[in-house]
Amino acid sequence: MNPPASGSRHAAALVLLAVALGYWLVSGYYGKEILAEIAITAILAMSLSLLVGQAGLVSLGHAAFFGIGAYGMAGFAAKLGWPPALAMAAAVAVGAAAALLVGLVAVRLAGVFFIMITLAVGEMVHAWFLKDRAFGGVGGMSGVPRLDLSAVGLDAADPAVFALLAVAAALLVYVLLDRLVLSPFGQTLRAIHQNEERTRALGCPVGRYKLAAFVVAGAVAALAGTLAAQRSAFVSPELMTWTLSGEILIVVIVGGGASLLGVATAAALWVALRDQLSSLTDHWMLAMGILFVVLVLVAGDGIDGALRGLWRRVARQRGR
Repeated sequence: MNPPASGSRHAAALVLLAVALGYWLVSGYYGKEILAEIAITAILAMSLSLLVGQAGLVSLGHAAFFGIGAYGMAGFAAKLGWPPALAMAAAVAVGAAAALLVGLVAVRLAGVFFIMITLAVGEMVHAWFLKDRAFGGVGGMSGVPRLDLSAVGLDAADPAVFALLAVAAALLVYVLLDRLVLSPFGQTLRAIHQNEERTRALGCPVGRYKLAAFVVAGAVAALAGTLAAQRSAFVSPELMTWTLSGEILIVVIVGGGASLLGVATAAALWVALRDQLSSLTDHWMLAMGILFVVLVLVAGDGIDGALRGLWRRVARQRGR
């Protein structure tokens, strides 16, 4: 699927940013924690969107790179005492390296075989951190520090500041991935998705493009993990379960797959609904499942399709 026109895309991005900043202004302590979680989930979902929506690679082990980023942040910053900024950069690099190693094998496969190998790798990583005592095993690790923003007169320990930091990170990821999707690299990924054999016959190194997309997605997922570790000051193997991978895949599908804005909006809905419904009923997952099924049935192209339809109606009204 091709990305929407730049005018509608930029307008929707500004609206989404305005909503986030408006919520930041009126919300209290807990609301700002939720906003940070939304931004982190949006980063993770946008990273998977690059694989699913652009390259057509459906992964059920994407949370492994999220967890590697979180544990990398904890290991470098909490255990080794590195400055948080350096620990973040190193953790993202480790996530990218792990994605490279997995991708060298995974991108040679297709369809259900690709899904199964990513699921298997994710489960192996999860099992390793469950047993590894150096990182706390099943109990995880605490004491993960946040970025030092004293140079600019800010304290990341303040939920309001950290929420803005997370939103800024999500905005930066959106801008960079949006440029990547619109570049010749992104166009080639979509060509591979639509007709891999034809693209290969034209002389395109399909495997290299898939591998590059896999590494970029892994690095961005690791970045989200470093922020998640800082937000809670704690990491555990629960950050890399196959169920989290499945949840993020659902978010991507509901968001429209290839639409970064649609996926980010779906992430916001997912976190907000989970927070509200989990406080009302023990069967909140069933309720969320029903709501998202209805959304997909009503808007066949997910949130992206609904946003495009709304933009077209607004454009027609303005044209009258």
